[in-house]
Amino acid sequence: MTLKLGVPSKGRLMEQSFDWFTERGLTLARTGSAREYAGAVEGVDGVELVLLSASEIPRELAAGRIHLGVTGSDLVRESLPDWAASVAELAPMGFGNADLILAVPVTWVDVETLDDLDAAAAAFRARHGFRLRIATKYHRLVREHLRAHGVADYQLVDSQGATEGTIRNLTAEAVADITTTGETLRANHLKILQGAPIHRSQATLFASRIALWGPASAALKQLAHKLDLALPDGFLPNR
Repeated sequence: MTLKLGVPSKGRLMEQSFDWFTERGLTLARTGSAREYAGAVEGVDGVELVLLSASEIPRELAAGRIHLGVTGSDLVRESLPDWAASVAELAPMGFGNADLILAVPVTWVDVETLDDLDAAAAAFRARHGFRLRIATKYHRLVREHLRAHGVADYQLVDSQGATEGTIRNLTAEAVADITTTGETLRANHLKILQGAPIHRSQATLFASRIALWGPASAALKQLAHKLDLALPDGFLPNR
């Protein structure tokens, strides 16, 4: 049984993932044409490269169809309800950094913090008869964050793209989205609420707690040694 390593299949995330492994003595490369999602691994025996979209990798880890995977920590926490029971975080990789934040229109001069948003949400409902709408694709993370800070009078509106434009289009009053520089938010006349972001995301190497490891355990031990990884206590598979 080979150890299956899932890596983003294209773009900057793929390139940076390849570079990260190369710097640690493991060579990853695409094989075949640009349209083929096939690859090869050199440096450790018994490792198979699986090229997937970053959003698919959490699902494949949780299903046990791949043993290791590189994806954003935000995607794992959003898509897996009890993520720590499904995967183990092996190494933050230092790229793909972005913050999941809450933002409101700059014209909301009295709203700078979550406490302000809570008050504004209550006033909004009293005035308009429906809850303040927050556009996002990160429903689980946003809901958990707002619950932890006592904000309740809101509703989440699904947005899978151009989230910053939902306020201009009158389909939301606030947004929760990933940002690296904040430029798109500023261009849409939005401001980030003060305080820590909902989540600081980066590309991370995860291991499946669900996969049947068997002989792949030997490859994992070799990988851990080469990549200088400390496996979590109690994780080392014996199946």
